[in-house]
Amino acid sequence: MEMKLFKKLVAVALFGLCAASAVQAESLKVSIEIPRLNVAEYHNPYVAVWLEDESRKATQIAVWYDLEMRNNEGEKWLKDLRQWWRRGGRGLDVPVDGITSATYGPGEHALEVAIADSDLAKLAPGKYRLRIEAAREVGGRELIEIPLTWPLEKSSLPLSAKGKEELGSIQVALLP
Repeated sequence: MEMKLFKKLVAVALFGLCAASAVQAESLKVSIEIPRLNVAEYHNPYVAVWLEDESRKATQIAVWYDLEMRNNEGEKWLKDLRQWWRRGGRGLDVPVDGITSATYGPGEHALEVAIADSDLAKLAPGKYRLRIEAAREVGGRELIEIPLTWPLEKSSLPLSAKGKEELGSIQVALLP
């Protein structure tokens, strides 16, 4: 009788390990809407996305800025992403392969990160905040936070939030 119970426990433990591995093989998808603003002078916003643990340690996911400016002048304005700058942005040697990208105009943009191939795979299980910050020249600044538990559980997805001006709808999902 005890052997049957032991076999069941081993089977349950192996299933749990396989399920956890399957989650790590997925990709994190963050959909970010940049709203169209009716303003006289419009510049695409700089956007940063990072995951922050309870001790406020940041794991960088993405930063979109003007890569095309002469003499890397686009980097000069990264500090306008104030929260991101304080949470590790200033220490990055940009551009960073897989993290930095050009800015985007109004519309919905999807960011996909293969969890197993990124720093996300090294995260300890626990409570985190996904933070998305946008800052625009001659415009405003906005920060959105989405609390989540890592690793993400499919039953809790999609997560969503909505900005008020510089950011629109934000959605977080897992892709197989």
